[in-house]
Amino acid sequence: MPGHRFFYSAEEIEPVGEHEERPGGARILVAGIGNVFLGDDGFGVEVARHLAEGPAVPGADVVDFGIRGMDLAYALQRAYTGVIFVDAAPRGHAPGTLTVLDPDLPGDGEAPVEGPVEGPLEGHGMDPVSVLRLARRMGHLPARVRVVCCEPVTADGALFELSEPVRAMVGEAAGLVKSLVMEMIAENAGPGSRDPLPR
Repeated sequence: MPGHRFFYSAEEIEPVGEHEERPGGARILVAGIGNVFLGDDGFGVEVARHLAEGPAVPGADVVDFGIRGMDLAYALQRAYTGVIFVDAAPRGHAPGTLTVLDPDLPGDGEAPVEGPVEGPLEGHGMDPVSVLRLARRMGHLPARVRVVCCEPVTADGALFELSEPVRAMVGEAAGLVKSLVMEMIAENAGPGSRDPLPR
């Protein structure tokens, strides 16, 4: 548009510090992921919304990433000490069952890839493992990773609608996420000693 400015002088910019400069040190990223157009697949998005509408979660940044896998991979390059993905995942349980997974981090012990990331990248619809793999290739993964997943009734249901068993677990999942945030902040062990948390 005429007169629209895309560039700014140095005097107009105020630097914002990274997370390690904030009081308290450790910061956890809570990432709600999923597609709200595919029924229960929008569970993670709904949990992130529920958390964002309530009191702030101490020590955590709660973000609804939806299907923006590339944005999530870039967010993981910040100084987060842990990340909690919230998603719907069929694992053969009764609909609405919550499970906490402690995934093996892709590329543990490997050096990050130097230079530009090669190979095809899909910026939308990336699952947690793909996001972790991409973040590792970009150079950084948080030391602690958890996935809070809910057993869906269907992943291709009515638009914008969660099934009743899944919707009923949004509040409980939010409480579970808060407890995991507190656990992560309290943990001092390295990534090699991650313990599974079956629920």
